[in-house]
Amino acid sequence: MTRLGTPLSPSATRVMLLGSGELGKEVLIALQRLGVETIAVDRYENAPGQQVAHRARTITMSDPDQLEALLSAERPHLVVPEIEAIATAKLEELEEAGLVRVIPTARAARLTMDREGIRRLAAETLGLPTSPYKFCGSLAELQAAIDGKDGKGISYPCIVKPVMSSSGKGQSKIDGPADVQKAWDYAMAGGRVSKGRVIVEGFIDFDYEITLLTVRALGADGLVQTQFCAPIGHLQVSGDYVESWQPHPMHPEALRKAQDIAERVTADLGGQGLFGVELFVKGEEVWFSEVSPRPHDTGLVTLATQWQSEFELHARAILGLPVDTTLKSPGASAVIYGGVDATGIVFDGVAEALAVPGTDLRLFGKPESFAKRRMGVALAHAEDVDTARARAKEAAGKVKPRVAD
Repeated sequence: MTRLGTPLSPSATRVMLLGSGELGKEVLIALQRLGVETIAVDRYENAPGQQVAHRARTITMSDPDQLEALLSAERPHLVVPEIEAIATAKLEELEEAGLVRVIPTARAARLTMDREGIRRLAAETLGLPTSPYKFCGSLAELQAAIDGKDGKGISYPCIVKPVMSSSGKGQSKIDGPADVQKAWDYAMAGGRVSKGRVIVEGFIDFDYEITLLTVRALGADGLVQTQFCAPIGHLQVSGDYVESWQPHPMHPEALRKAQDIAERVTADLGGQGLFGVELFVKGEEVWFSEVSPRPHDTGLVTLATQWQSEFELHARAILGLPVDTTLKSPGASAVIYGGVDATGIVFDGVAEALAVPGTDLRLFGKPESFAKRRMGVALAHAEDVDTARARAKEAAGKVKPRVAD
């Protein structure tokens, strides 16, 4: 974009986020610091991002008619998908007609909204190394994919995920035949949009998993350039991240391969913005896992570690502004779960948490808590990652969500 306007005026630069959770909230804040007029859209009222945007809208984003009506009414300059459950076919139609500009592109939003599209692109089109996998549309197909013929199935152990989900929802590990029915049922219940399909993946014996935040932004020559943040290590439980840290040490050859994979897949998706590329690593070998064309939950750590967080990088890149991926300090994040099922909970121990040296908190402001819903995150910086991890976990442990009196 050649200029930035003044919010709430005829010259305003308007950006609409489709999905306004904790990640979208930080993107909206970064955009507002640059004087952008923001519209936060979500499926429920008072989502975290809606609490800070200029305007909040609540619709079913997977409904193409509702989505088109909202876009026609708001007429944003940029549309930024922040979740998977969106009517991406409608976005592609409107982008093709020149009526909207989707970040990074409508095609990228469609391909990455479900695991089938992006896995086939990565493995079958681009030839990137991945775990063995099959897609299944029924319990019988899942069992057949695992068993295979002549011992050539996925076999046990394996991982089953809905083709459309996030934050580990519906994901489970199958260790034997007794787990198959349960895994199928869990996947069907956990998908953001029920498509009746899952991916079953062979288990990779990896040393660790990283997120490689990859930024496609305009360089001084006006052309899109690819830049990388330092690798982010993370710990997952049931497919959901509970800790992340940056930088994660890697063998130079593994880092080179990771950056090559990330550049290839993001170049094919095209457009501008930040991508969260997930990769498995064992020694010098690297396998592609997933990619999101938006900030990643494990990247919350960059609020403590980088001069420009992943949210600032995304905001700048989509606006055509220069970016800086430089690491400022080693750091870590640790998730704060709700612990209870309730509306309008309160948090005790905030002062005690912030008394831990080098720490900060983000309490997301979600109106409804669930026992395993991510309600906040503790951040820490330190001279080394181990110290930062210990600080982040200590701070997170001091925050005690509870039902309001």
